[in-house]
Amino acid sequence: MKIALIGYGKMGIAIEEMAIQSGHYISFKIDKSNSEQIKELSAENTDIAIEFSDPSSAVENIVSCLNNGIPVVSGTTGWLEHWDKVETECKRNKGTFFYASNYSIGVNLFFKLNEYLAQLMKNQEYKVSMEEIHHTEKKDSPSGTAITLAKPILEARGLNEWINNKTDNPNQLGIVSKREPGVPGTHTITYSSEIDEIQMTHTAYGRKGFAKGALSVAEWIVTTKTGGMLSMQDFLKL
Repeated sequence: MKIALIGYGKMGIAIEEMAIQSGHYISFKIDKSNSEQIKELSAENTDIAIEFSDPSSAVENIVSCLNNGIPVVSGTTGWLEHWDKVETECKRNKGTFFYASNYSIGVNLFFKLNEYLAQLMKNQEYKVSMEEIHHTEKKDSPSGTAITLAKPILEARGLNEWINNKTDNPNQLGIVSKREPGVPGTHTITYSSEIDEIQMTHTAYGRKGFAKGALSVAEWIVTTKTGGMLSMQDFLKL
């Protein structure tokens, strides 16, 4: 499999290492220093692009790949206000776009547990809150994973919105974001009452889980030639 890495930071490097170990070929390594090379991607030299770039450039990178007939696996967060544009371009090109806020298999199982717990707790007298901790280099806040976790909680409880802070407003879900050196990602959901407290936590020990998940998705797309707008629900059949 010929892979173009769009974004060559820590995640890109981790994916490259795992891809080479699995017998794949890296056709391009594109970051800010050589961003113009993305125009050279074609179906002849690249089977798929794995995009972990930057919120400010993600949409342009994704659309460029789709216009060149390259399927895209994207893990960049912080750009979803432009989702409609990407969806339009994917459909116009009859392309393939796979997006996940988190490619860890464990996190995606955590998502399903969160949906189930949110339904169990929707009529209970517990206050719900969330905390996410990441490394200091992470640019968006709250994390894309936290936003994904928030959605079923908001729906189950009929809350209006999440807020990136603590809150006493009963119509809001508070998400506290912390940035600490060397933390790959920890997400904790807490249901608390005067009587007791229930917590559910996922802790990542490194980037390998994210890299393995993204590479597995890329292999699945290239092997099965699955097209359209895709997510981990499609891949894991959850």
